[in-house]
Amino acid sequence: MDEGRPIEVLLVEDDQGDILLTREAFDLNKVSNRLHVVNDGEQAMAFLRREGGYAGVPRPDLVLLDLNLPRMSGMEVLSEVKADAALRAIPVVILTTSRAEEDILHSYRLHANAYVTKPVDFEQFIRVVRQIDDFFVTVVKLPAHGKRP
Repeated sequence: MDEGRPIEVLLVEDDQGDILLTREAFDLNKVSNRLHVVNDGEQAMAFLRREGGYAGVPRPDLVLLDLNLPRMSGMEVLSEVKADAALRAIPVVILTTSRAEEDILHSYRLHANAYVTKPVDFEQFIRVVRQIDDFFVTVVKLPAHGKRP
């Protein structure tokens, strides 16, 4: 990773309120990373594979993935990402309202990098987004842009 270079974050979320909250969290936290948003699992896979209307998009450095999505569930997206040699190195953080133990276990079995339950409280949501950003931008070393194992 280039020091100080904003990372490309793909938010896969169908709830417009949660999208707005995430954008506000990025703005309030002065997160300089670029946030891209898609609204369902099929769009997520097209974005990640840079297909169709997503041919010119940057490859994300981090994916924030909701589990409850139309057309293709978050679990299906996670499974496809981690099974694809070209995509599997991209960290995927499950960011969902589900607190179900089976969802947590299944996500980690599919090699999610983290599982975060969305806080209902706005201030807590802001803190969670900040912590995810701090961890994946400051603490964790990601592959250099465009270089994947």
